[in-house]
Amino acid sequence: AWLFSDTQAGARASALIYSLVETAKANNVEPYLWLRHMLRALPSATTVEHFEALLPWNLKAEQLITA
Repeated sequence: AWLFSDTQAGARASALIYSLVETAKANNVEPYLWLRHMLRALPSATTVEHFEALLPWNLKAEQLITA
């Protein structure tokens, strides 16, 4: 029961975003910087290794600041 979700799809979308943010926090990565980095790099990712490299536990803070 999400307070501001009008539809089930909206609640699911909110839950996915909250999950991404909390995963970044759990890995000591600043969520905004990580999401910005990931969303910029995602279109050029073509292999499993590229996708895995974007996971918050595979990144260092220096990579996010220079991205």
